[in-house]
Amino acid sequence: MKKHLLFLGAPGAGKGTQAELLSQTYSYLHLSTGELLRKEIEMNTILGMQVKDIMNKGELVSDELVLKIVKQNLDNNKKGWILDGYPRNLSQANSLNKVLTEINQPLEVVFYLDIPEEVLIKRLLLRGRKDDTEETIRTRVDIYKKTTEPLIQYFKDLSLLEYIDADRDLKTISSDIELKMA
Repeated sequence: MKKHLLFLGAPGAGKGTQAELLSQTYSYLHLSTGELLRKEIEMNTILGMQVKDIMNKGELVSDELVLKIVKQNLDNNKKGWILDGYPRNLSQANSLNKVLTEINQPLEVVFYLDIPEEVLIKRLLLRGRKDDTEETIRTRVDIYKKTTEPLIQYFKDLSLLEYIDADRDLKTISSDIELKMA
């Protein structure tokens, strides 16, 4: 059973949902970078204060800082773990691989939740969030395509990539993921 997992896919592809289900089933640590950053802020750690200052200015948290927080959470983890929403670009992927090698917890499988763009847009609009207008969704999908899609080939070249058809029901997707973890 593979224990070091990464979920890739466009916003709304179901990464968080699938990662959460898997983490509950196998008691794996589920690391969503957004949640990690919020947790650091809540706990008022030194890193959290740095993150809060950056976010209050409306800036993006640096790759180094995010990686430091991810490493800190993985360092003493003896169970499995699931990364969700990180890395977002090739630079982050290279840095992450170095850190995972250092702590002797290499990535074992990358699940790419593949979903047609129009299905994705409908799904996100149904979610009903205030910031989910068709225009903002299309912008996020475009940013994803430019920055994150190159990771698909990167992980494919490392023989880590598993395609998951995310345009199906929740249970079928989960079963497919579990089969590919074995």
